[in-house]
Amino acid sequence: MPLLLQKFMVEEHVKNALKEDIGFGDITTDFLFSDKDKITAKINTRQDGILCGIDVAEIVFKILNSDIKFKKMFNDGDRIKKGDTLAVVEGNARAILTGERTALNYMQRLSAIATETRKYQDAICGYKARITDTRKNTPGFRMFEKYAVFVGGARIHRFNLSDCVMIKDNHIKYAGSIINAVNIIRKNLSHTHKIEVECDTIEQVDEAIKAGADIIMLDNMTCEQMKESVRIIENRALIEASGNVTIETIADIAKTGVDVISSSAIVAKVKTLDIALDM
Repeated sequence: MPLLLQKFMVEEHVKNALKEDIGFGDITTDFLFSDKDKITAKINTRQDGILCGIDVAEIVFKILNSDIKFKKMFNDGDRIKKGDTLAVVEGNARAILTGERTALNYMQRLSAIATETRKYQDAICGYKARITDTRKNTPGFRMFEKYAVFVGGARIHRFNLSDCVMIKDNHIKYAGSIINAVNIIRKNLSHTHKIEVECDTIEQVDEAIKAGADIIMLDNMTCEQMKESVRIIENRALIEASGNVTIETIADIAKTGVDVISSSAIVAKVKTLDIALDM
């Protein structure tokens, strides 16, 4: 399996997806085909994009019938063009047609995320900034969506709440200040974890530096405010820009000198890539 996707976890996820889709049986395919019938089908793309999820699709078919032959024409991360055949699937007709929708669902969703991510990353080519995702993920589908972001060429933000400390406005309000919040958390925090602080103002940036934050997030700031924050921070912390990030604004944000630009759009707002299985 590719980096970031563990095969046993993918197999477990796929089995649950198939249980949900198949129920007590595919009453259309099972009545039309016998278990001895074999077919050859092609997985074709009807749109240009970045391929992602082809190995997951293979697992779908192999779980349903281990004798199925799955020949990949492209790998995850490859650029694909409308009309390209991505894979050829050959074997048991019932297994191929029963697994078709589930396999395509994985590929269409993941390829769409990888494609959108690559657009964002290409838009800031030449700047030091890298695009990254957020935790606005589909419940139960996070490992796949983050994998697709990685395949698209971006960095990956924290996987879950235990991955990194992120002190946001509600935490600051409760603690009374950024410095208090950082000090309280640091007393209990493992030395292996970093602390990120979300800042809305230049004053908060100053306080986050004094508190010794490892990462400072500039939340919904103007480009001028971000430039000033970069100057103030002066390489004492990693700088993340977030809020109102679009394909139209991302280059201007990168010009400010930030290190990372986070956007939920590369995952939460994408439309599936049009991929089909044709006999």
